[in-house]
Amino acid sequence: MIKVSFAAKRPTGAFALAIPVRGEDMLQDRLGGLDEAARNLAVRAADAQRFERETAAVAEAFVDEGDAVRRLVLIGLGGAQADDALYERVGGALTARLLTSGETKAVIDLDGLKLSARDAARIGFGAAARSWRHDHYRTKLGRKHKPTLAELVIVGAPDGAEQAWAHEAAVLEGLSLTRNLVSEPPNIVYPESFVARCREAIEGDGVSFEVLDEKAMAKLGMGALLGVGQGSARPPRLLVMRWNGGKSGAKPVVFIGKGITFDTGGISIKPALGMESMKWDMGGAGAVAGLMKAVATRKAKANVIGICVLAENMPDGNAQRPGDIVTSMSGQTIEVINTDAEGRLVLADAMTWAQRNAKPEVMVDLATLTGAMVISLGHEYGGMFSNDDGLAEGLFAAGKASGDKLWRMPMGEAYDKIMDSPIADMKNSAAREGGSITAACFLGRFVEEGVKWAHLDIAGMVWSDKAGHLYDKGATGYGVALLDRYLADNHEG
Repeated sequence: MIKVSFAAKRPTGAFALAIPVRGEDMLQDRLGGLDEAARNLAVRAADAQRFERETAAVAEAFVDEGDAVRRLVLIGLGGAQADDALYERVGGALTARLLTSGETKAVIDLDGLKLSARDAARIGFGAAARSWRHDHYRTKLGRKHKPTLAELVIVGAPDGAEQAWAHEAAVLEGLSLTRNLVSEPPNIVYPESFVARCREAIEGDGVSFEVLDEKAMAKLGMGALLGVGQGSARPPRLLVMRWNGGKSGAKPVVFIGKGITFDTGGISIKPALGMESMKWDMGGAGAVAGLMKAVATRKAKANVIGICVLAENMPDGNAQRPGDIVTSMSGQTIEVINTDAEGRLVLADAMTWAQRNAKPEVMVDLATLTGAMVISLGHEYGGMFSNDDGLAEGLFAAGKASGDKLWRMPMGEAYDKIMDSPIADMKNSAAREGGSITAACFLGRFVEEGVKWAHLDIAGMVWSDKAGHLYDKGATGYGVALLDRYLADNHEG
């Protein structure tokens, strides 16, 4: 990712100059640092490109500045009603325009905007996040596709911006880890190697690790989790990461991520077309790992436990069958109707383990759980289900502020009854109607009394087939900024 720094005034030498412009600003006034000829040229170029200052809109011109020609980039800040994650989007738009442009350095001048220190830092976050690439396996990359932009200097930020940037930089560390994990192919990242990568990235930062292998899981009675992984040569793992930055004895906040490192669907096998994308079925676990990196890097003042429940869902001769009945760690029995409804099975045992061993007040799980969620909300929002209004409101606000948006979905007894089985305590799959809701109700049966719980179905959010404001095509890193913001706003005094 690009380097971000702050300065009181514009540096000398070669760089592209970016000027953010609000909808109500006079463009000539915002260009006060240029001479009259350059200002007039920039205004004409903006008009020709139909630049209307809408959020993250970009117009470009080349102007004379002394003895050199400088690239000038105008970026819209929108109108008086600020968009969600406005400043992250502005930084991302700048990087998207310049990343492979041939420019190596950019300067964004905030003089006259009167932004807060946090907002200035958020511009840097957006710019750096959008610059992330996963080119590790590309041995041939055309000249026009190679990233050139290496540095962004933010000029005119208020006092405190560098301190605010330290927090954003920590989140970027976590975001990078998440995107790397989600992007790697399934022959590289599988349960055991996922654990190894997290150890390498996080363990030395003050996070303690506990790893349960298949023998330990069997001893604890994790039949639901083990059933999913039994068809793979890659054994499952339960990774527990602890950060104790809060008051001694204070109950931890627990985050649990679904980590199916590859999902064929098992015996209920998926169609071949598009199955290669199922390497990102561990996006929830990836987000939890990234969160723990961010929390440790910025020394969060909270007690946090991140749990990644890791398995590979494969269809060999030992694989779980439709019609099998498994006994979960909670003691409840589950009739397996569809082996492709595996995420809820692994989460069920992880949730029970977390509640028995961590005694959390708040527990949040993240999972690429259902295709039905994508049908409901597309790729704009993650679905949120919760048994507590306060928790749901906190997560919703964090999603709006961070840009990792959430939308609350219903639950209820009528949906829950659908998951009853005639021969076991419950079944793992029902009809297509309300599929994301019935999946959440299934998980709700494993929440113990008094625990505030939210389930985030992020199936449509962890991977994108088109570029967004903060990411190129591929892994988005969804969830890291969301959960970090939720922690900072609700559990750190």
